[in-house]
Amino acid sequence: MEIIAKIDVLRECLAQEAAIAFVPTMGNLHAGHIHLVEQARKHGQCVVVSIFVNPLQFGANEDLTSYPRTLKEDCEQLIAAGADVVFTPTEQTLYPVAQTMLIEPPPIANELCGANRPGHFRGVATVVMKLFNIVQPHSAIFGSKDFQQLFIIRELVRQFNLPINIIAGDTQREDSGLALSSRNGYLTPAQKLEAQRLYRTLQMVVDNVKKGNRDYALIETQSSQYLTQLGWIVDYISIRSATTLAPASAEDTALVVLGAAKQGKTRLIDNIEFSLEN
Repeated sequence: MEIIAKIDVLRECLAQEAAIAFVPTMGNLHAGHIHLVEQARKHGQCVVVSIFVNPLQFGANEDLTSYPRTLKEDCEQLIAAGADVVFTPTEQTLYPVAQTMLIEPPPIANELCGANRPGHFRGVATVVMKLFNIVQPHSAIFGSKDFQQLFIIRELVRQFNLPINIIAGDTQREDSGLALSSRNGYLTPAQKLEAQRLYRTLQMVVDNVKKGNRDYALIETQSSQYLTQLGWIVDYISIRSATTLAPASAEDTALVVLGAAKQGKTRLIDNIEFSLEN
């Protein structure tokens, strides 16, 4: 496995590769990331993983400076997972001058997670476009846990006519149901035990809808109140169309329920896709 930090060196390394599968990450890897790498192996002859903590997607009061940097441990995991190349640019490498040219995502970027993280998805879309331009992958794998991000990246590829196949990796979970996340490491043991309740709450939403309840606004409100009463700080519980991410209507059959809430100071997100078709 090669570890490359410079853009020109990476381009030279990949110039003759016919099928590149790309997994962009911010490092601090866990089993969910490794699952994406293993999935990438099925879609390309050369698996490239990037590790870069992107400052453009962090807000003023978010955890950029404290975000865990574990490059040595990450590379050990990636060697075991069969990655071929790890791209580890510095901030100066990716942003040699102030990044005043930005990708403006569609209005959905200002809803759900974007409502409380202004500019977040602009930063995500911009760095992903830069990485796509550098790596020139044939396919790219993104985790389904970040469903809104996945939706926006798919729109990026579709609207800019990029020749990249976007592949969704299944959310990986602990036995409790808690979705794997780098930020789970911030949780105390008691908080981690409570954190599994977010997924269980989303499961209750799915069960409620499948039983015929179509008052989505009431379900969302009741679910948020349930978590709030248990000490959570809830950003949203929202039932959406899985194809457009618009608020779900009675005509929608492909749905996703998304949730974001804080356990202590740690913000957790999760979602469940489901269908109402028989």
